[in-house]
Amino acid sequence: MQDEHIIGLYFERDENAIKETEKKYGRYCHTIAYGILHDDGESEECVNDTYYRAWSSIPPTRPTKLSAYLGRITRHLALNRYQKMSAKKRGGSAVAAVLDELAECIPDSTAADITQEFVITQTLNAFLAELPEQNRKIFVRRYWYMSTVKEIADEYGMGESKVKMILLRSRNELKKLLEEEGINI
Repeated sequence: MQDEHIIGLYFERDENAIKETEKKYGRYCHTIAYGILHDDGESEECVNDTYYRAWSSIPPTRPTKLSAYLGRITRHLALNRYQKMSAKKRGGSAVAAVLDELAECIPDSTAADITQEFVITQTLNAFLAELPEQNRKIFVRRYWYMSTVKEIADEYGMGESKVKMILLRSRNELKKLLEEEGINI
């Protein structure tokens, strides 16, 4: 079913919107949540919360790209759930390592004002558009989907050290670009 039709179901308050969303994007949302939480049960709860959030926010919101809208909700919910889980454990993890890597070049969003967040978003989009396709995919897999270096290396048939180097160089390029834009890090 096409996204516009699914969104139309939300606007009609037709409960089939959830079923169609689950059918088309359930696996996608679960992949995002699992990449952060590494727990099927927690990931499934997160995906169910995503459907509830979508139901609550559409309408009035009319997403231009439903997959991105659902992915953003799922990622946000999973990161919040991860934060609560890790506060109880007080231990380090792969997600914390990924977030620490990015903290070197992207300022804390809670400290940035709305204008700066807009500039960061525009700069990040331009940066990703300029990266070679494989480097862009590796960057997104690591920092959006929270994949491990090993998972990325296996998927692209390369060594972990090469993936680490691509990520390091990409982060350094991004940091330099943000500094050129006058974004304080």
